[in-house]
Parts: sequence; C-alpha cells; structure tokens
Amino acid sequence: MRDLAKRYRSNESASSIKGELATSSLGFPVSFSQAISPKRIITVSELTGFLRTSIEEQFSDIWLEGELSNIRAPGSGHVYCTLKDKTSQIRAVLFRSSAIRLRFALQEGLQVIVRGRLTVYEPRGEYQIVLDAVEPKGIGALQLAFEQLKERLAAEGLFDQDRKKLIPAFPWKVGVVTSLTGAAIRDILAVLKRRWPTLHILIVPVQVQGEHAGRQIAEALIALNELGSVDVIIVGRGGGSSEDLWSFNEEIVVRAIAASHVPVVSAVGHEIDMTLADFVADFRAPTPSAAAEVVAPVLAEIVERLQELTVRMGQVMLRRCASERQRLNADIQGVLDIRFRFQEASQRTDDTVDRLQKMTQRLLTSWREQVYEVQCDLSGLNPILAIKQGLATIPQFSKRLNGQMGVILAQHRHRVHATLAQINSLSPLAILGRGYSILHTTPTGRVLHQAKDVEVGQELEAQLASGRLNCVVTRVLDDSSV
Repeated sequence: MRDLAKRYRSNESASSIKGELATSSLGFPVSFSQAISPKRIITVSELTGFLRTSIEEQFSDIWLEGELSNIRAPGSGHVYCTLKDKTSQIRAVLFRSSAIRLRFALQEGLQVIVRGRLTVYEPRGEYQIVLDAVEPKGIGALQLAFEQLKERLAAEGLFDQDRKKLIPAFPWKVGVVTSLTGAAIRDILAVLKRRWPTLHILIVPVQVQGEHAGRQIAEALIALNELGSVDVIIVGRGGGSSEDLWSFNEEIVVRAIAASHVPVVSAVGHEIDMTLADFVADFRAPTPSAAAEVVAPVLAEIVERLQELTVRMGQVMLRRCASERQRLNADIQGVLDIRFRFQEASQRTDDTVDRLQKMTQRLLTSWREQVYEVQCDLSGLNPILAIKQGLATIPQFSKRLNGQMGVILAQHRHRVHATLAQINSLSPLAILGRGYSILHTTPTGRVLHQAKDVEVGQELEAQLASGRLNCVVTRVLDDSSV
C-alpha cells in the first residue's frame, strides 16, 4: 500500500493503477479504506496522497460558476484567487501557461464560468481547483477584454478628437499595412489606381490574424514612420469574426497608431465592425475600399477641375486686364490734365513774382524817405547833449542831498537812543541787574509766582543777571509767617 501511495504522490495517472485498486461505496480506494481501519496506522502524507488521487480521478474535468475574489498575481506569472458563491468558496489557481492565454483581466467580483480539475495541495492539505479556462458569465471573453482595454486607453486620452491629424488632400506616397493574400489589398490597390494612377504605393505585408499579427502590424507602422516619405497610412483587413479581427484590438497596435506622426486611416472589416484601431486612428473608414477613396482623390476630376479653373482664370484675367486698361487710360488723361494745370499755375506764379518785385521796390523807396525824415528830426534831439547838461547839474544836487541826509540821520539816531532807553528800563534783565532773580521749576521750566506752588525738597532753577543757580527747597513760608 505504501508503494501505491508513493505512485499517487508522484502524479502517476490513475488509469495505470486502476486495475490495482478498487473503490469503496464512498468513492475512495479500497486500500484507503483499509488504511484508515484501526488495524493500520498511516501518515498524514499518505492520507493526503490518497485523497488527492481519489479527488483528481473523480473530478478531472469539471465546470464551476462563481465570483472571483482575493486575486493575487505574484512575479511567477501564476494567478491565485478564490471562487465563491453565497455560502461556499474554493481556492483556485491559474498557472502561467494558462494565464497568458487570457484575453481579459481578472477583476474582483467578476462572475465567471471556469473549467479545470480538482486536486489537493498537499503542503497545506487543502483542496483546490486548477483552472484551464476562464470565461466571464453573460459576456464573451473577447468582448470583456475589448471593453477593459477601451476604457483604460480612453482614460489616457488616446481616443481624444483633438489629437487626431488631418488626412492630406493630395498625398504623394501612401503606405498600406495589410495582408498580401486577402481581398482588402486588392480592393485598396484597385481603387487607388483607378482614382490616382500615378500615386506611389508602399505595401508592408503583415499577418492580420493569429498570435504574432499584432506585433507585425505595430512594427510595420513604426517602419513606415521611420521612412519619413509616407504622407498617409492605410491599415486594415477584410471582414471576419471577432476573433479574426482581434489583432486590431491589441494594445501594441493601438499604441503604435497613436504614436504615429503620419496620419493613419483604419479600414478593418465591414461597416458594422468596430475595433480599437478605429477609435485611435485619425480617420475610420467603413471598408478598405472606402479607405482608399478617402486617401486618394480622383485624378480625372482634379484635372477637369483644374481645366475649368484655368478657363475661369483666363476669363477673369481678361476682364481684369480690360478694367485695368480703362483705369490706365483714365490715369493718363488725368496726368495730361495735371500737366496743363501745372503749366497754368507756373504762369500765374511768374505774374505774382513780378507784382511782388514791383511792390517791394515801391515800399523800399517809401521807407528810405521816411528814414531820412526821422534822422533829421532826431538830430535835434541828440541824447549826448542832454546827458552833458544833466552831468553839469549832478554836483549841485549831490551837495544838497548830502546836507539833507545828515539832518535826517541825526534825527533818527536821537529817536533810536530814546527808544533803547525805554526798552532797557522795561527789560526783565534790567530788573535782574538790580539784584533780583527768576525761579523756574525743573524740569518743566515753569516760572514761580507763589511759594505754595512748590514743595519741600523740590529742585528749582534761579536765573540771575549773569548765570543760573540750581536750588533745593528746604522750607516753604506763607504770607503769615513773613
């Protein structure tokens, strides 16, 4: 029995030992029932091994429905979580090989349907389910992955309208990223050659579905941007299922379109098909043919339009030339009129100059006569004679002025002496000179008039006729004590 337990613990398939063990009515091997009898003592490891083998044999492929919780994804790439309903829960593990195949991200509270096998994790003696597939309940895995990635990229602003670039009206070189074997490339080339036969077309063949399709599409977009001579890029494919179109929902493709400095036109599937590439592209065309029509105008229509514009331009130029010729003739006639008016004005100017010269000559003659008369009158009024006469009378007036000034100064000097005598008699300094003094309080400087205005010990200042004294009051006497 120990040998069988070792074979169970070494993960040997149950089919190889089916003939060696029979099962009891409870579903456990007969040897296990014997092992737990009182006659035989087994170890915990042996018990766990028997349980694991029995559980894995009976529950090797089961489907469960439950709610995800306690999701944990360490660096190993495995995903650990718990599946629960209203009353029970079970631990679950999604190993890295299965986790990398998930199209969507596991989220707390997500209701899922899982497929896997039941087993026992021997180190803890816990039973758990090893998941092989996980599907969201009520919505497909691809649709959930689409919505999750769309929400995340929209939050980053990759779908904002203000970041989209304009499609050039007349491109010189067009890049096409699609499969060489699909109908999309044939439709695109047919439309481009029909509308603009001389257009340069650069095709970068890629896979449009499959495991490596997204990376190839992203690398093709990067290569066309690095080329530097491409004016616009068409990226897309023909119709198909959601799985077929999934490459254009991959994050690497969406970010490559967003990072492109060359305008990108998406043409994925049919008009009803919507991918994340359509949201991030600068222009979304419903079909590959429509994308080619958006990119390339019709050369014949442009040529026809240019011819019409050429004819209209010629007609406009003829009308403009005729109008300008009329304006030129009118300007020439105006120049001739100006010439005649200038000649007439020149003649009038000459006449005016002659009249001015004659008038100036008459005025000069008249002024000369007046100046001569004034000179004759002024000769009798020569100021030099008047000055000489005035100088002769100056000594007399100076003598008279000096006599009068002496008398006036003597009178004023007498009055000043009398006034000074009166001022000295009224001056307090004169009183101080007779032995009196003026007492001031300190530090206010108030003049004292009564003895009662001071106190014993108070400092006073006495002003004399010459100098000052600092005094201290030792006693205050009133009028009755005098």
